[in-house]
Amino acid sequence: MNQAQREAGQFSIRPAGPEDVGLVLQFIRELAAYEKLEDQVVADEATLSREMFQKGRSRALIAEYEGEPVGFALYFFNFSTFLGRGGLYLEDLYLRPQVRGKGFGERMFRHLAQVALQEGCGRMEWWCLDWNTPSQGFYRRMGAQPMEEWTVWRMTKEALERLAKEAESA
Repeated sequence: MNQAQREAGQFSIRPAGPEDVGLVLQFIRELAAYEKLEDQVVADEATLSREMFQKGRSRALIAEYEGEPVGFALYFFNFSTFLGRGGLYLEDLYLRPQVRGKGFGERMFRHLAQVALQEGCGRMEWWCLDWNTPSQGFYRRMGAQPMEEWTVWRMTKEALERLAKEAESA
């Protein structure tokens, strides 16, 4: 057995449970630091617990290596009107720097592909920052293609509140 096979044998993926909320938040903060977006994290354990486990709005996987948590993937299901089927939307995938390059990201993607197919999804989608060329290369190796003809649009809470208020007075 070579080194990669030994390491792969010590790697596991499990669904996150309510007891993992603090760990998920820790990984979110680590990811935000990597992406230089720490100031944008306003999530807290109570909110994550309510949204993930009470309302069921998302699911998470915990990656473990040698019995220690080393990363996570957070995803939810969306719907494609053109396909007429659901899709898996990967919100975040993060592995701690010390375990990158061991094939664990690929194992997580394979696991997510299995989840998507088990749920009858027609596709899996996510966003990637323009500057994150290591991740872009990884995604291409996994068989993904960038959607360059599409532009992401967003309404913040303030914009939503303004628009909703306008609807009330119309």
